[in-house]
Amino acid sequence: MRAFYALPLAASILVLNGCSDATTSPELQATRVTDLLPTHNDIRNRLRNIVEEQNGGLGFDMWATILDRDGRVVDVVFSGTDRGDQWPGSRVISAQKANTANAFSLEGFALSTANLFAAVQPGGSLFGLQESNPVDPSVAYGGKAADFGTRKDFMIGKRIGGVNVFGGGLALYSAGGKLLGGLGVSGDTSCTDHIIAWKLRQYLNLDNVPGGVAAGTDNIIFADGPPEGFEHPTCFDTEGRGNHVEIANNLPTSHPIGPHE
Repeated sequence: MRAFYALPLAASILVLNGCSDATTSPELQATRVTDLLPTHNDIRNRLRNIVEEQNGGLGFDMWATILDRDGRVVDVVFSGTDRGDQWPGSRVISAQKANTANAFSLEGFALSTANLFAAVQPGGSLFGLQESNPVDPSVAYGGKAADFGTRKDFMIGKRIGGVNVFGGGLALYSAGGKLLGGLGVSGDTSCTDHIIAWKLRQYLNLDNVPGGVAAGTDNIIFADGPPEGFEHPTCFDTEGRGNHVEIANNLPTSHPIGPHE
């Protein structure tokens, strides 16, 4: 397990003198996800670009929510021109996914929402988990609908709650391996949601995953038959969008976990 320690005095002096190195970089010192995020518009533009890539699925526009380690939403974006270009229900689902990945990951071990699918099915070892930690409806549906997905989204600064157990939610780790929160993406098939979330997390440089059930990562694990263990079912693709199984299985190579330059 990776630990996060306060800087020793000598290193602190180097920082004050403007002579920091990799050990004392802001990425390693950061204790809040908000310290490391790009602007709202930058995140939205990157999400829009990722949606245009080969991700399998339907090619739909997406919602993305980021929250901190305490479960407070810090940003909500969408990839379309208007909030109605994405499934309206996926706004809250993206927040649920972010909350779930954050709530069930640890400093040394990450679980994606895709990793939880099989275990919560009837007879599974975590059956009933999806009924715990319900969404706070006053947070989910408060404020003006016109503000959804903007910097004035009513969810921002509040704890949303919720548990979602299919692909699209990932924990966020700093370059120093500190767990800072969660990212949730929704708006397409759950398999494509996971792929897009993985790519967006890499862009944020918050993908320094310390360990997981998928060969040391929190990647989706596809089932050949009925899902078991930490597996997830396959989805479906439309023509020209690529094969989601091949794309997802290749994510640790095409978009390796960080840290990145």
